[in-house]
Amino acid sequence: MNNSKMKQLFMLSALVAFLITGCSDDKSDPTPVAPKPTEQSVSGEVSGTWTKGNIYKVTGHLQIPDGKSLTIEEGVTVLFSDSVIKPEVVVKGNLYSLGTAAAPVKFTVPDAWKTAGNQFGNLWGGLIAGPNAAEFVLSNTILEYGGAVTTEESPSVKAKLYKAVAGEHVPVIYYPNINGKLVVINSTIRNFNEDGFYIEGGKVIIANNTFNTTGVSGGDAINIKSGVQADVAFNVVYSPNTNALKLSNSGDRSPQAYIVGYNNTIINAGWRRPTTKGGSIWLEKGVRADLYNNLLANDRFGIKKENVDKSVDDRSVISNTLYYGATEEGVKQFQPSVEILKGVNDLVSAKVGDNDPKFVNYPLTTDSKNAAFNTAWDFHLQAGSPALGKGKTTFTRLYAEGLVINGVTYKSPAPADYIGAFGTK
Repeated sequence: MNNSKMKQLFMLSALVAFLITGCSDDKSDPTPVAPKPTEQSVSGEVSGTWTKGNIYKVTGHLQIPDGKSLTIEEGVTVLFSDSVIKPEVVVKGNLYSLGTAAAPVKFTVPDAWKTAGNQFGNLWGGLIAGPNAAEFVLSNTILEYGGAVTTEESPSVKAKLYKAVAGEHVPVIYYPNINGKLVVINSTIRNFNEDGFYIEGGKVIIANNTFNTTGVSGGDAINIKSGVQADVAFNVVYSPNTNALKLSNSGDRSPQAYIVGYNNTIINAGWRRPTTKGGSIWLEKGVRADLYNNLLANDRFGIKKENVDKSVDDRSVISNTLYYGATEEGVKQFQPSVEILKGVNDLVSAKVGDNDPKFVNYPLTTDSKNAAFNTAWDFHLQAGSPALGKGKTTFTRLYAEGLVINGVTYKSPAPADYIGAFGTK
């Protein structure tokens, strides 16, 4: 072979080797580094999109104007950093907080504030919607350390929202639009001074959430009034100061308050309330409530109504509730009576320790007034739990076909054949 042909062959071989190398995975390439989050200070009117993974440092009150929308993408941190103003978020337009399980949105405060004796927050306000807030979605969102007291300068007071007076702790969410839609799913609400949700209108889905360490001297995890039609399902509520669910038709708005509450797990509710108003689920003022498959462990009372005529709509249904009590006082106070409502196919413990739900990891002898939540606790059920196979699945929920919000359909979860928020792992 002459030198010219050898040279051509060498060049061809080199080209083939280059192409093979270029088309193969290069294991030596470093793993791409995720961009560091950027920090942006915000106050006043806001709308548009807050970009995923970034930090938005709130330096004053926020407002989403009428007719505008704010979309918060996955992994965003909304950092309330003004300890003097204690900002509120007034939602006159639409709010879409769209985290993921891997990258939730966080409404929070600086870490140093969390360990400075602020177990019940009071470090920022809450999300206070206006009467024209048409769409409000929190998905995979963490809200913590809020519930501050209103002043005369608070935006919610000036706009005559919530209680519209100074000196009131604001809830996590206030929503008043009877023509609107509110969805809160797969989210965590913790370390708040007062009510979790205070809802006075709208089509509502509240599902697959965890509430803990809420309320100092009052406050229900979910407080629903007239004008609301809601599915409330698969939530875990731990040690609310007062009730996990307070369901009432007060306010005389149309439509009548109608709530389908099912497959919720409620633990240690009501014991920190200084009056007898606290319990587990409280029904009043002509509310219509269908309650199925709820697991009530160590709560101060069973499902309770006002001791007056017509406090509960006659069409209401209570069924397949499991009651567990670790103390004699607890067992005594959930026995059916004039005020404590007995349902169909309920599992009502007759003595301490009956109907142990067999949680995977939770000491049932934990002090009933304990409010500190341990994230290692696991409220799934072990094999042999009396809650397994005892759930009812043939009832009608309000939004099985879903609510369409901003082009997305949010459906109420199907009921489970067990009692409580979780079955076995």
